[in-house]
Amino acid sequence: MHIKSIVLEGFKSYAQRTEVNGFDPLFNAITGLNGSGKSNILDSICFLLGISNLSQVRASNLQDLVYKNGQAGITKASVSITFDNSDKKQSPLGFEVHDEITVTRQVVIGGRNKYLINGVNANNTRVQDLFCSVGLNVNNPHFLIMQGRITKVLNMKPPEILSMIEEAAGTRMYEYKKIAAQKTIEKKEAKLKEIKTVIKFI
Repeated sequence: MHIKSIVLEGFKSYAQRTEVNGFDPLFNAITGLNGSGKSNILDSICFLLGISNLSQVRASNLQDLVYKNGQAGITKASVSITFDNSDKKQSPLGFEVHDEITVTRQVVIGGRNKYLINGVNANNTRVQDLFCSVGLNVNNPHFLIMQGRITKVLNMKPPEILSMIEEAAGTRMYEYKKIAAQKTIEKKEAKLKEIKTVIKFI
């Protein structure tokens, strides 16, 4: 699965509907003059993927992502990314029948924000499960290596590198889910034991 096109409308410096396409499946570079909106394209991808640390996209709240903070008559920011899903070996779980997947995220002045998958409303958990199933976790601290952090990464010790790779690969997320599931099972077993004890003395 790879990006086929990005559509921005009302997002940061992109007041009007703007479509960015022509992406390569393997490697892409965004070039342009200072102030031409290069960083905002990367910010839009992070926004759609569900970044929780808004300082990474140079914002303090979701309203900051709307063109001129909604002061220019535009009250909504919208980002849609269409993914090429023709390679079924890399398809997100449950989406194998789709050759394209379009995910949209919208935020309205006042804080309301929503997701859509192929035009259908979806909650944040559903969207994050989609991305995590193909190894995309924007809230992984190593998903983006910003300028200035490269030297720090190069100087990491082997255990730190292993931890970084686990986070980047998305396997750490499943470890957390496993621990949560084990705790639930333990609680259920304790409750079952308690019920059996009560029944025994009836």
